[in-house]
Amino acid sequence: MTDNIFNQRVDYTKNDYLDENKLPSDPFELFRGWYEFALKNVEKDPNAMILSTVNNNQPRARVVLLKKLDERGFTYFTNYNSSKSQETNKNENASITFYWRDLERQIRIEGKVEKISDQESDEYFMSRPVGSRIGAWASPQSKEIKSRKEIEQAVEQIKKKFQNKEVTRPKNWGGLRLVPKYFEFWQGASSRLHDRIIFELIEEEWIKKRLAP
Repeated sequence: MTDNIFNQRVDYTKNDYLDENKLPSDPFELFRGWYEFALKNVEKDPNAMILSTVNNNQPRARVVLLKKLDERGFTYFTNYNSSKSQETNKNENASITFYWRDLERQIRIEGKVEKISDQESDEYFMSRPVGSRIGAWASPQSKEIKSRKEIEQAVEQIKKKFQNKEVTRPKNWGGLRLVPKYFEFWQGASSRLHDRIIFELIEEEWIKKRLAP
C-alpha cells in the first residue's frame, strides 16, 4: 500500500498558466469567474467547501455547502448549537476551501465568521424542501445520540407538531457568513510548478501577489 501511495502522481495540464497581471484586481470577481466555470463543468456539488475552524488549539474541518455569495462574504447554514457554530463563537477566525479536482483548481479563503440576519435565515429556510426543514428541527446537531431510531422518532414528532402547518425556522438554526481577508487561487501546472495567486486585504485595499509553488 505504501508503494502505491508513493507512486500516485498526476501531471496537471488542463489550464494555461495564470498571469497575475491579467487577473482582476478584485478577488470576488475572480472567484465568481472560477465558480461560474465550475457550475458548468463540475458534475456534482460545485458549491461544496471545506470549512475549517479551531476548537481551543485543535483545528477541525468538515465539508459544508455554500448557499449565498455577495460583497459581504460567503454564507453557509447550520444549527447554531453545532460544533462548527460553537467553535466560531469562541474563535471567529476560520477558513473555507473549494477544491475542484476535475478543473485542477483550488481556492482557499480566510476570514472571520459572523451571524447573518434573522430575515436572511428565514428566507433561505423557507426555500428548503419540507423534509429538510423538519430535519433541522429534529436533529440536535453534533450531540451524541443512542441510535438512528432516536432521530427517526424525533422526525415523526416534528411532523405531528407541524401537521397542517407551515414548518418555520427554529431559532437555533440559521446562517453564518465568512467575511474574507485573504484569498489564494491555486491552479495546477505541469511538473508541480503550480500557479498560486493571493489577495490580501490591507487597509481596505486588496493587494495581489504571486507565491512560489
